[in-house]
Amino acid sequence: MDRREFIKKSAMAAAAGVVMASPIGSALAQENHSTMKKMKVLLINGSPRKGGNTFLALTEASKQLGKNGIDTEIIQIGAQAVHGCIACNHCSQTGRCVFDDDLCNAVIDKMAHADALIVGSPTYYGQPNGTVLSLVQRLSYAASHVMQNKPAAAVAVCRRGGASAVYQTLLMPFQMLNMPVVTSQYWNIVYGRTEGEAALDAEGMQTMRTMADNMAFLLKRIHANGDPQYPQRESHQVTSFIK
Repeated sequence: MDRREFIKKSAMAAAAGVVMASPIGSALAQENHSTMKKMKVLLINGSPRKGGNTFLALTEASKQLGKNGIDTEIIQIGAQAVHGCIACNHCSQTGRCVFDDDLCNAVIDKMAHADALIVGSPTYYGQPNGTVLSLVQRLSYAASHVMQNKPAAAVAVCRRGGASAVYQTLLMPFQMLNMPVVTSQYWNIVYGRTEGEAALDAEGMQTMRTMADNMAFLLKRIHANGDPQYPQRESHQVTSFIK
């Protein structure tokens, strides 16, 4: 490239930069931002302790989502009884669970209007709390139509060990429902035993904030043009290995 051509291309590049930084470009960006749908993330606290360490972890994520302009709601399972799935298939006709005396159908209604999901659980013997596991299983079966394509994340809280198994267990349904799994700088694990100790886990709290930033980033890309943009998929095929 000779000197004259170099100067010409440099001038064109500089002009392009001015256009991008012009008031018109800024106005268009602001218009796109202002017309973007207000998004909401549903967070489920699978701990029976309303203000425990799982709540602290989810609250940290919730606050960071708020800083990204995204609404949140934390659902507390608390000490409520939650049925396990009885495989009656009633929900396949109605889209709702046959049990209407716990919070499952209320969560289905909330999930229908949410854009993403985060489920957190303490670690009980290397497993999620049985109550939240029952809820997630019923949601996944009865409400797959309102969960498909929506970003999801799991959060595990423990005193010392077993959290990675909890984390993997909570993620399994999301991967079967075409829900993009939101990651962080580490597995979404926070440490703490007694109430409030999770706040002392500096890395764990940062992991929650990074997860929230990543979820906000993904949501804004999905909804950038107004209506959510999802991949086109093939018709689902099922193969059984027992003939």
